[in-house]
Amino acid sequence: MKTPICEFVEQYAREGNVRLHMPGHKGIPFLGVEDRDIAEVEGADVLYHAEGIIAESQNNAAALFESGRTLYSTEGSSLCIRAMIYLLSLQAKKEGKKPLILAARNAHKTFMSAIALVGADVEWLYPDEEDNLISCPISAEKLENRLAELGRMPTALYLTCPDYLGFVSAIRALSEVCRKHGILLAVDNAHGAYLKFLPESRHPVDLGADICCDSAHKTLPVLTGGAYLHISKNAPRLFFDMAEQAMALFASTSPSYLILQSLDRANRSLFEGYAEKLAVAAEQVRELKKQLIENGFALLGDEEMKLCIKAKEYGYFGYEMAEHLAKDGLVCEFCDRDFVVMMLTPELGGEALERVFRSLLSLPKKERICEVAPRVGRPSVAMSVREAVMSPSCEIPADMACGRVLATANVSCPPAIPILVCGERIDEKAIECLRYYGIEKCRVVDGGDYEEGI
Repeated sequence: MKTPICEFVEQYAREGNVRLHMPGHKGIPFLGVEDRDIAEVEGADVLYHAEGIIAESQNNAAALFESGRTLYSTEGSSLCIRAMIYLLSLQAKKEGKKPLILAARNAHKTFMSAIALVGADVEWLYPDEEDNLISCPISAEKLENRLAELGRMPTALYLTCPDYLGFVSAIRALSEVCRKHGILLAVDNAHGAYLKFLPESRHPVDLGADICCDSAHKTLPVLTGGAYLHISKNAPRLFFDMAEQAMALFASTSPSYLILQSLDRANRSLFEGYAEKLAVAAEQVRELKKQLIENGFALLGDEEMKLCIKAKEYGYFGYEMAEHLAKDGLVCEFCDRDFVVMMLTPELGGEALERVFRSLLSLPKKERICEVAPRVGRPSVAMSVREAVMSPSCEIPADMACGRVLATANVSCPPAIPILVCGERIDEKAIECLRYYGIEKCRVVDGGDYEEGI
């Protein structure tokens, strides 16, 4: 498969032109990649107005993912999420409706900013009482029941799948419910770009999603920031017509050509034997999980290339287990009091998985920690997400925030899943959760009655 972006940049670097254009390094090595870091010079095409090498490369990606259209992002899935919500909003307005998104509660904080920017309404699908903050499994039955409760039919269902702990929702069954009710299905598939290349695809576009984003950099051999916006062949015509405008509305006008080259080069890797490499790696991960379970570890999730350990079941807090792994040179993706998450790819190889196994087995099993993470429940809504985000706000100690209205989702990434949603009123349950996850301050809608030190 051709890599037109890479080929153009290689040729440009060989020519040794005096670069009287951006970037300011002028191709002179500082990090060592500057000669390949260019701007939108003549012939390099223009992202989100692509007619040349970028268009050709994106078409290659669309063919690999069998989408109706695929666009590149050099700003991760965050850009794609904002574009998705914008497109869903446009579709609702075209139909003469106010946009309403029904979303699983474990949405990334970027979803909140997208809702605020676009001004859409949101209703939530909540996890069951026994579920944790990071996961929100949704069944077709649960979706049907929630739709029956709503006063009006939503524009779309919005899911995070796979989620941070490796749970994969029943996208096909959910898409059938969506089609039955005439609503669209949008999926944050940031953690699941590789799902397309399993022996049996589990990619949302293949299972009925109308639109989704993939963070290529999370699970494929792509530089950080590389992502895809995929539009299904069956999506509304408006999505095809407005996709570039939607991306351009929220994107930088200076895309990274290093990331574009990485996405372009990944097409060749995906075309040339990646599925076979992935099948071998997935089998190795299955064997690792089987051995860990046999040795007393409790695992979560059903995603093939993610390893999530319920650390307390083995007698440790998640951060303690992660610290032990780090001493053996194994750096995890995420840990908190409850979980340790490792993201695995074919690039690791079997030896790395064996190191993970040996390191974990060197931990002596201890008595189970019975501490249970607190639940937020269903906080009351004081104002819309947009009104809260667009209001003046102040930062106060979390312990002093009871009764105040949350202005911004102050959670780190990973996992970037808000405990409360902007516009919700902070209650004692929420404060208990903030304490549990180590969040000492929060930003609330400014009532003018708090000053530091009082």
